[in-house]
Amino acid sequence: MARTASLSGFPELLPQERMVELHVLDTLRRIFELHGFSSIETRAVETMGQLLRKGEIDKEVYAVSRLQADDDGGGPGASDTDQLALHFDLTVPFARYVVENAGHLAFPFRRYQIQKAWRGERPQEGRAREFTQADIDVVGEGELPFRYDVELALVVVDALSALPIPDFQLRINNRKLAEGFYRGIGLKDTAGVLRSIDKLDKIGPEKVSELLQSELGADQEQAAAALKLASIRTEDTSFVDQVRALGVTDPLLDEGLAELEQVIAEATRRAPGRVLADLSIARGLDYYTGTVYETVLLGHEGLGSICSGGRYDSLASKGNKKYPGVGLSIGVTRMVARILSQQLATASRPVPTAVLVTLVDEESWSAAQDVANQLRQRGIAAEVATAASKFGKQIKYADRRGIPFVWFTNDDGTHAVKDIRSGEQVEADPELWTPPAADLTPTVTAAP
Repeated sequence: MARTASLSGFPELLPQERMVELHVLDTLRRIFELHGFSSIETRAVETMGQLLRKGEIDKEVYAVSRLQADDDGGGPGASDTDQLALHFDLTVPFARYVVENAGHLAFPFRRYQIQKAWRGERPQEGRAREFTQADIDVVGEGELPFRYDVELALVVVDALSALPIPDFQLRINNRKLAEGFYRGIGLKDTAGVLRSIDKLDKIGPEKVSELLQSELGADQEQAAAALKLASIRTEDTSFVDQVRALGVTDPLLDEGLAELEQVIAEATRRAPGRVLADLSIARGLDYYTGTVYETVLLGHEGLGSICSGGRYDSLASKGNKKYPGVGLSIGVTRMVARILSQQLATASRPVPTAVLVTLVDEESWSAAQDVANQLRQRGIAAEVATAASKFGKQIKYADRRGIPFVWFTNDDGTHAVKDIRSGEQVEADPELWTPPAADLTPTVTAAP
């Protein structure tokens, strides 16, 4: 990737790397639209009060202000809640968007959104301070049928399956199941327990047990029971019997078990091997209320989740009206960084140009532009050489750029085109000639 050591965490891409990223974005857009999701865009900034109303993440937020006093609010001197800040994800801004535009939306509203976000984390592989996310959500007015929890899982499986990435696994849990279980064993601060369990992969079970006992007042037996629940992982609905065997009862636990059983039963039927019931999945943000998802690349688990989300019943509300939703967010930048660093996919060429039209002399520039325009009108990307140097030098330029074809205009007004990879040259008419389909546009293929 392009090097920006002076500003770590703000990645830049070389042209051939950007081709890979664009392929990922175009593929996601195509799959989302095939499933009936509409694209939206929200503003990059929100008020601090809006961003921080769900979850404690203030250390990660980038505040925004003008260098000089801003009379319309949001600048220096603004209250903490009115201070402007860059959004750290797309879910919280989307909740505001739904409330403010509810009168113009048809519910259930199916949306996808591909935008940048900013988060002041310590940069490392897979974690950048500026990054692109691709989100899909379905939001209802008043209520949202549970079947959308199943559908979202299947949409993401379709989308990720179309990308040049290793095998992946969508891991699913239910917050009601977990919270009901914690209540059933006598732990009242269920949100705190969830935040501790969410650290399992980072700090391990022993330290999580210590956190539960030292910070949340759990005894050894309660901590052991919470960890026992988190250890349950199945590729089918057998997790239900395993949870029941722990001997804990609670109405919320029953509700969560039934919901997760529905998701896993349908998802494993339609996407066998892609879905896992994983009762350690917690998701740290407080606004999740039911199904929660995380996705890992198999063999690349250290990268963390490349796609996560869940059900939220009260994130978006206005007065007595609520807009419950379920959504998933794909970490495009995290995923692309791994594709590039591990050379999991390559672009056929770094530029969109298929044809370089050569110059016989400087006076031929206008005629060369006519040829290039004829090609462009038929969807063939073309550019004109920068100078009327020797043909060998112009061909070398095309080769350095990754342009596969070079166009020549002969003294008698006829034309020829050369494939500089094979050396084959043929007569051509700018109104008729077309490159092979594989060369018309750059393609991205997964490594063998």
